Amino acid sequence: MKKARKMAQFEISDLSFTYPLKEEKTIKNINLKVESGEFITLIGRSGSGKTTLLRQLKTVLAPVGKKEGTVLFNGKELSTIGLREESSKIGYVMQNPESQTVTDRVWHELAFGLESLGVDQNTIRLRVAEMASFFGIQNWFNKDVAELSGGQKQLLNLASVMAMQPEVLILDEPTSQLDPIAASDFLATIKKINLELGTTIIITEHRLEDVIHMSDRIIVMEDGKIIADEKPENVGKVLLQKNSEIFHSMPTPVKVYYSVKSDGMPPLTVREGRSWLLKEFDERDIRVKDLNPDSIYDIDDKELALEVKEVWMRYRKEGDDILKDVNLFVPSGSIFALLGGNGTGKSTLLKVISGICSPYRGSIRVKGKKASRDLLGKTITMLPQDPKSIFVKKTVKEELMEMVEKGEEEKIMELAKLCEVDSLFDSHPYDLSGGETERVALCKVLLTDPDILLLDEPTKGMDNFFKEKFAEIMINLKKRGVTVILVSHDAEFCAEYADYTGLFFDGSVITVNVPDRFFRNNSFYTTKANRMSKGIFDAVKTSDLIELYRINQGQ
Repeated sequence: MKKARKMAQFEISDLSFTYPLKEEKTIKNINLKVESGEFITLIGRSGSGKTTLLRQLKTVLAPVGKKEGTVLFNGKELSTIGLREESSKIGYVMQNPESQTVTDRVWHELAFGLESLGVDQNTIRLRVAEMASFFGIQNWFNKDVAELSGGQKQLLNLASVMAMQPEVLILDEPTSQLDPIAASDFLATIKKINLELGTTIIITEHRLEDVIHMSDRIIVMEDGKIIADEKPENVGKVLLQKNSEIFHSMPTPVKVYYSVKSDGMPPLTVREGRSWLLKEFDERDIRVKDLNPDSIYDIDDKELALEVKEVWMRYRKEGDDILKDVNLFVPSGSIFALLGGNGTGKSTLLKVISGICSPYRGSIRVKGKKASRDLLGKTITMLPQDPKSIFVKKTVKEELMEMVEKGEEEKIMELAKLCEVDSLFDSHPYDLSGGETERVALCKVLLTDPDILLLDEPTKGMDNFFKEKFAEIMINLKKRGVTVILVSHDAEFCAEYADYTGLFFDGSVITVNVPDRFFRNNSFYTTKANRMSKGIFDAVKTSDLIELYRINQGQ
């Protein structure tokens, strides 16, 4: 008796795709099989073709353009599968939770997909109740969607998709707008779905520390091609041997290990990294524990670009206070980072500083002068959390052209090259990847020549390579006297490049310090290097951890 041949859930053969008005293919001759129940993580630089590839796996989301090759789903050409079957069997969670929400109430959002499929009411009620229970949504089941935090909205999107019981769940940078705790919880839920329901997972994610150890395979894309298809424990070594830049996006434990070792299997998680370090330094005297023992927070003698004193703000007269007695002092020409959970009021504070919203109590001074709408408009520019909200034209070039006077095209080209968007001039702003969108928006706001630049989650969707370029841009702005204030969930970036770091909680700034002192005392709002080395070294940056290892091992 013949055994049934195991059929791949997705079988992609010689798949290429070219966007309209583009000569070069965005994805090139992709060949990939995805087996049922696998957990696959897709990584690569922003613009490498990851999102374009994922969208080819869901026809209703596939972009307009020239497609070559085939995509089979359960042995059938995907384009021949009916919309109802595809909608129920292939779930898709997008990067921005706002873009996927279609109703105003939580319970209705959970039911909406099932209603669209024509499922009977009894089944809908059962599925909705089951998903609310599984995802812990029952406590905010009757809430208005607008009242939810970013983490809750993304969890709601996930639950709404899972209510349709898909065979495959595709996720495109689902944690990019979540704080570290919410992101970790969200990814743990994804793994739970994979383990307990057997759902196939295909995910793109920049937080590799949180997802690589969950994966069965890591697919690496570069310039529209797959350059590696490896098990998690092998991918770092393969990328290192290929001399690929993508190695630098590997988790901190992997980077530290291969910086000081050349053989063996690397640790993938903080726990594994700690165990490795403890064995390496067991019964060994630590000669140098801290590379920066004298770092202190001192702004008393510095000129201030911004002073926020006792500011209170609420959106509705009878509503709750969003900002509560906020005090913030930012030195001129510095990079100041604010971290904190979703929904704590960080973005609202930026809106108040920029003049978009007005506080009902407290004062704001800019360079010693009392803030007025005219002064704020001339000195402060803000890049909002959703960069697409500042796009109004049909091409990237038109977006940038509207920011300058005639004859200043050279200024556009200079900044476009700096932000690596000069190759995107003919693209529609809404056709860009998350990282590309962020870079175009950054280029647009920089054309205003601000004295104070406010950035709301600027590194979301950015790969590690452009983060370094972005840091160079900020450092150059700082040299020109520009003050940068950013709200971020990216602890690694803030630890590396900020001059000052603060924690925002429950509507106010709880503490401010230099990054080296701020991060080393935290458990969650801190870096992977600090978690990995706590109790062994006082290291916040990955580079510091590597240096301390070498010093204490006599390398």
